[in-house]
Amino acid sequence: MIETLLPLLFGLVALYFVVWVLILLPARMATSRGRSALVWVLVSLLFSPVLACLLLLLLGGGPQRARERASGRS
Repeated sequence: MIETLLPLLFGLVALYFVVWVLILLPARMATSRGRSALVWVLVSLLFSPVLACLLLLLLGGGPQRARERASGRS
């Protein structure tokens, strides 16, 4: 019984990790930086989640955040 459940459990954990890396991580990073989560999830799926996360880190906040900083609101 345990021999059949172990691969299933491993598969579910692997699936959760893949979904987190490919979809949730770039989406959360994008929304926290004021950018479109959908666009960055597509970038992650089409190219690489590592590339999407690095680009989000390099680009920083979106245009709205830049306007807020320029007007003095933090």
